[in-house]
Amino acid sequence: MYYHLSKTRNFALLFLIILMLTATSCDYSQTDIDLSRYEFRDTKKLVKFAYHAAEIIRKKGITCIDSFKKNRDNFGNNDFYLYIYKFDGENLFHAGIKEFEGQNLADVLDLDGKAIHKSVITALENKQNPHAWVHYNWWKPKRFYPVPKSSCHFKVITDEGGKLYVGAGMDFPHEEKEFIRIIVDTAVDLIQEKGKEALEKLKDPTCQFIYREVRVFVFDDEGKTLISPVLNYSPVEINFLESKDAAGHKPFERALTSLKDRDSTWEVFLAKSRSRRILLKKILYLRKIKLNDEIIYVGAVTDMPEPAWTN
Repeated sequence: MYYHLSKTRNFALLFLIILMLTATSCDYSQTDIDLSRYEFRDTKKLVKFAYHAAEIIRKKGITCIDSFKKNRDNFGNNDFYLYIYKFDGENLFHAGIKEFEGQNLADVLDLDGKAIHKSVITALENKQNPHAWVHYNWWKPKRFYPVPKSSCHFKVITDEGGKLYVGAGMDFPHEEKEFIRIIVDTAVDLIQEKGKEALEKLKDPTCQFIYREVRVFVFDDEGKTLISPVLNYSPVEINFLESKDAAGHKPFERALTSLKDRDSTWEVFLAKSRSRRILLKKILYLRKIKLNDEIIYVGAVTDMPEPAWTN
């Protein structure tokens, strides 16, 4: 029953945005935005929701935010809500927490010390992150405990010259393959630009390369750890090529075989669930690059998308 009501409310939100876009002569085209990179329908709905809200502001200008405020309940539900910020950190609209409006939240940190607004600005300028995803801990309105959150964002330059971003996020999000593709490819760009200096940046627990149980790691051609997937410093050397999954297979060794004739690969392996004590599928994304004329590998691991939740 709850799921049915949730689907109905989601549809109502999107329908309202379509009506507003139609009223402003904005073309509501499914081809304006590429959603093929996502595995889960909830993710696709969220991205469309934020994107088409951003289109309203592009067409009507900053004054249309008054309409958002008058229809506040139509821009949020149990699954997600809309928010709008200036690039300097001032909140203009927040469907989840009205009290934020008019405040400058540029320096707000999450539970892990991540600067959320600064992370969004960085994501908006990242060519590897076309929908400006950020991952952090937040809290649900009218709740008192932190929850994991992933949010997408779109930059808007209004006719008045204002520089804004429109965003929306999911609590307890599905772990999309696209999320680890973004952070690994971004890490590769950073290493190619900064060299070994970049490796220290990848270890920062407040950086974009670490979120929830996901962490970018790096190892050399012999499997020697340069950045560990579990510790900043390990007294025991971990050899990736000898590491086995829960079924006794060597996913990193298999991945390197795939990388002999390509620069990136995906590899599925088995791990034990920490809560259900059963085996589940994980997926590894790995890139091969050169660092000072040596081959290194940059990767991350996330949960394998479950087919029952796709489309």
